[in-house]
Amino acid sequence: MEVVWWLPTAFTMLGIAAGYYVHAILTKLKTASAAKEAQITLAGARRDAEVMRKDAELKARDEVLRAREAFEQEIKSRRQEIVVLEERVAQRETNLDRKVGMLEKKEMVLDEKIAALEKRQGELKARDQELQGLFDQAREKLQQVAVMSQEEARKILMHQVEEELKHETGALIRRMQDEARENSEKDARRIVTIAVERYAADTVSEVTTSTVNLPNDEMKGRIIGREGRNIRALEAATGVNILIDDTPEVVVISGFDPMRREVARLALERLMADGRIHPSRIEEVVTKVQEELQETIMSAGEAAIYELGLQGVDPELVRTLGRLKFRHSFAQNVLQHSIDMAYLMAMMASELGLDPTIAKRVGLFHDIGKALDHSIEGSHAVIGADLLRKHGEVAVVYNAVAAHHGEVEAESLYSILASAADAISASRPGARSETTEIYLKRLEKLETIANGFRGVEKSYAMQAGREIRVIVEPGKIDDNEAMQMARNISKQIEQEMEYPGQIKVTVVRETRCVEYAR
Repeated sequence: MEVVWWLPTAFTMLGIAAGYYVHAILTKLKTASAAKEAQITLAGARRDAEVMRKDAELKARDEVLRAREAFEQEIKSRRQEIVVLEERVAQRETNLDRKVGMLEKKEMVLDEKIAALEKRQGELKARDQELQGLFDQAREKLQQVAVMSQEEARKILMHQVEEELKHETGALIRRMQDEARENSEKDARRIVTIAVERYAADTVSEVTTSTVNLPNDEMKGRIIGREGRNIRALEAATGVNILIDDTPEVVVISGFDPMRREVARLALERLMADGRIHPSRIEEVVTKVQEELQETIMSAGEAAIYELGLQGVDPELVRTLGRLKFRHSFAQNVLQHSIDMAYLMAMMASELGLDPTIAKRVGLFHDIGKALDHSIEGSHAVIGADLLRKHGEVAVVYNAVAAHHGEVEAESLYSILASAADAISASRPGARSETTEIYLKRLEKLETIANGFRGVEKSYAMQAGREIRVIVEPGKIDDNEAMQMARNISKQIEQEMEYPGQIKVTVVRETRCVEYAR
């Protein structure tokens, strides 16, 4: 009985222990399972967080790139706007500068007009005072006459006239005597000059005239034109005289400037070949011939350089040298004379042991200043030396050119050779004519005097120096000033020149209005 009573208790305790153990095992299994699920969940959360972080970084980068592109686009747009604004500001500044310049010009014009008006006002005031004085004198005389008888007035008038005539007659006699004394030597020189010119007429004619053959005598009428308008237009455009006489099928072109004669000759030949002869066509052809003549000048200079075998000559010197083809000195062609000089100097330099090439350059360029001495003051030797120095010639060359007439001190033997060769070239029989040179210089002096006046566009010595035709700019010279200019030119010619007979001064002022119908 004692063994039996504790068995249920033991079984109960055993069941309780077994249940506790099973519960503990189950609890441990559940805890392990929960920890494992927690780790899995934590790993998934970490992976999700990493993905979210990367997505956020990508989105942030995209946002940054978009923001940067937008910023750069905005900066570019702003820059373009700034460039446009700068261009507008620059354009406005240019416009303002232009307007300021125009205002300054207008201000200068206004100042000139104000000065002219003030001067005119002063002149008018002086004239008013003079007129008032004359009026007062006339009134006094009228008051005196009013109380005189007719016989008394007649006696007073006759006495005044007699006194005035005595004074004027005495002054005229004295002036005529003074002029006779002053002009006696001048008249003697003029007579000698006339004799010399008549004696050298053939030479002058050969130098200063050119002939153009006509296809028939009917062409003379077309050259003259209706009321002479064609021949006047041709003479005005070229500055020469067109002589049409009874000689069959020949027209003579007369002028002291060979270039003008050549332009007139070529223009006349082209007009006859073309058949259209009228003033506007004449001006067009003359302009074209003048442009082509510049090419001829360049070719002449190049031919001279090539003939002498020279190298390294500046193109401007070649062009200036070519102009000498149309210049004559004492009836001798200056370009041919220069080529002769170059050969002579080269031969003498070889004999003396000097450089023939330098000698040729000195000889060829020694008279190059004669192509410029109308536009630049000074002797042709000094002018030519300055031109050679500016265009790269060596010092020995331009010094020899400047010294070949003794105007500058010589620094080498080449200047002495130049003087000797110049004398040899000029001493050939018939090479030079003193009268021709004097005649041409007188014509050139006429044009130089006329061109020295303000407002002169161009001038031509015509009729063998018996007329100077001056063309003025109509915008600068009015009709009254043109009349005064003609008188001033004639006075200056009388003071500075000696010439036979008289010289006619013609000032031409004309306005041409040209428009084209299209």
